[in-house]
Amino acid sequence: MSNLNIVKNFFWRFAERCGAQIVTFIVSIILARILAPEDYGTISLITVFTTILQVFVDSGLGTALIQKKDADDLDFSSVFYFNFFVCVVLYAGMFLAAPFIAVFYNDPALTSVVRVMSLTIVISGVKGIQQAYVSRNMLFKRFFFSTIGGTLMSAGLGIWIACMGGGVWALVVQQLSNTAVDTLILWITVKWRPQKLFSWRRLKGLLSFGWKLLVSTLLGTIYNNLRNLIIGKMYSSSDLAFYNQGDKFPLAIVSNINSSIDSVLLPTMSKLQDSHEQIKIITRKAIKISTYIMAPLMMGLAFCAETVVRLVLTDKWLPCVTYLQIFCITYMFWPIHTANLNAINAMGRSDLFLKLEIMKKAVGMTLLLTTMWFGVKAMAYSLLVSTVISMIINSWPNWKLLDYSFWEQMKDIFPAVGLAVFMGIIVLLIGKIPLSLIVKLAIQVMTGAAIYIGGSIVLKLESFEYLKDVVQSVMNQVLKRVK
Repeated sequence: MSNLNIVKNFFWRFAERCGAQIVTFIVSIILARILAPEDYGTISLITVFTTILQVFVDSGLGTALIQKKDADDLDFSSVFYFNFFVCVVLYAGMFLAAPFIAVFYNDPALTSVVRVMSLTIVISGVKGIQQAYVSRNMLFKRFFFSTIGGTLMSAGLGIWIACMGGGVWALVVQQLSNTAVDTLILWITVKWRPQKLFSWRRLKGLLSFGWKLLVSTLLGTIYNNLRNLIIGKMYSSSDLAFYNQGDKFPLAIVSNINSSIDSVLLPTMSKLQDSHEQIKIITRKAIKISTYIMAPLMMGLAFCAETVVRLVLTDKWLPCVTYLQIFCITYMFWPIHTANLNAINAMGRSDLFLKLEIMKKAVGMTLLLTTMWFGVKAMAYSLLVSTVISMIINSWPNWKLLDYSFWEQMKDIFPAVGLAVFMGIIVLLIGKIPLSLIVKLAIQVMTGAAIYIGGSIVLKLESFEYLKDVVQSVMNQVLKRVK
């Protein structure tokens, strides 16, 4: 596949994520102003369980279908029926477990909320294989229409119910309708349909690759959500709401870029899995370019955090500022994790992937269990330390597989990160000037952008030049079509 096709698919995926996140961001602002932090805390408690179960929806089989060179209708149909059956079983489990979850959190009202929210698991079972088909065949334009449609519909429903005084149910309906409409549009626009075919032999072959990814993803998901479980149990729902709200803004930004990279990198690398030299070139370029994009966004948001929270969410959400800054620094390095792990998966080394996850989670759990007694902020800082250690662990296999060491990777990202930090310090100083919030934020954003772009030109950063050439190439093609 040509570089231009890869870039086009990246931009479609990026446009889809950006469009969805812009709408979601606006809706979250409106809902945060209407609803109380406790409502967000309640939904976060339930999301802990649904997110963990969502891992089983894919079972690692979606990635296995993308990675397999000769996957056909028999493979896709077998996985579809298997996944749907698993989803129904999981939902039945959640339906029966709902009262016990309510008792665990000492909140009887959670029973009905859990049972309705868990329907997203069944819906996702229908959507999962369609997503794998789209990713394998690089049809990312389909994602754009399904995601935007689902996001817009759910946005309207969520705001309407919140204005009617629905409380936590506004968030429940928003999430459920988003998944449902997204699935419906994807089902209509993607031509693939499950055939009356099923093969245990094919399924076992895919599971031999996918089960390791399932365990790896399950470990990561349980670990990532364990903090929410502990905060919700040991501290208050408001503490959990502030922690998650601090995560929400940087995650909204990073998920656009990271999911776009992730979706395009794996199928691209899988086609080149026999050429380690080509995989190294793509991995290195992905790390440099994605960090160049991510670093200024994360550093800018971190240094403008208080201004953003006061302006967008109002002062009642100020306790989330510290968490927002911690998550910004954590997420800035996500592209390095993504590129390294995709390179390992593309070469069919899911065994290494699992070993890395076990090592990272052992470190993270040790830090979490040590710090959870000292407050929510201590738990957040432990995540930052764990992320740095995990970055080193993820890069280790590619030192041998691709001759691309951790220090070489750090050398590649240093110019972008250094420039972003310098930009952030200037932005922070501007924040000390006594101005109205909206004027202050506007000056911070414009100054930060000017410093980063200007610095890129002066330092002649390779990533800036590459992105400039890509944008010019795409624009030229668009203009030719218009003419």
